[in-house]
Amino acid sequence: MARVKRGVTAHARHKKVLKQSKGFFGRSSTNYRIALERLEKSLQYAYRDRRVKKREFRALWIQRINAAVREHGITYSRFIHGLNQTGIEMDRKVLAAIAFDDPAAFAEIVKAVQATMAAEAEPAAVE
Repeated sequence: MARVKRGVTAHARHKKVLKQSKGFFGRSSTNYRIALERLEKSLQYAYRDRRVKKREFRALWIQRINAAVREHGITYSRFIHGLNQTGIEMDRKVLAAIAFDDPAAFAEIVKAVQATMAAEAEPAAVE
């Protein structure tokens, strides 16, 4: 059986890893063994952080909504509860964008929520 020479394949693989590890610090970008380790770790971080990013953005949207509704004298949790009772179906991303970009429109949403909450509170007081 003929002998297999693998220099070309190995060189191509090394080149691929070193190209992906471009920008890493120190020998992590130039030395194949170290670059391979750092690259594998960086891919693990990327996989994990694609999921973490979603959590962090949701937390940011909640903070923005909370800050905006507190200007109208209501808390975040009461606002979300009232929003569900009113039947307005907007996710937190859209609400945060409206609160950030168009405060007047957001104020209208808050007024609608407060009107619904006031209407539901009145029958309990009458009884």
